[in-house]
Amino acid sequence: MTSDDRNGSSASSFPDADWRRSSASGQLGNCVEVAMLGSGEVAVRNSRHPAGPALVFTPAEWAAFVVGMQRDEFALPTGRPVVQLG
Repeated sequence: MTSDDRNGSSASSFPDADWRRSSASGQLGNCVEVAMLGSGEVAVRNSRHPAGPALVFTPAEWAAFVVGMQRDEFALPTGRPVVQLG
């Protein structure tokens, strides 16, 4: 089964997933959680809806996202409100 086949599947369909969230998110509950799957893929879910849908990314897709975050490629345009965590 490919990551495309699993996108949108219930996060509970990954029973062995060890879901983690950023320590910067505090206890607000408005977070995303990630889990490394045994296949090497990465699953992402909404922490407020832990049994809700999960997105599944290949290792290459996840690596590209992480690099984009490190390079600040996803910064909000000027004048948009920024959500402060913690």
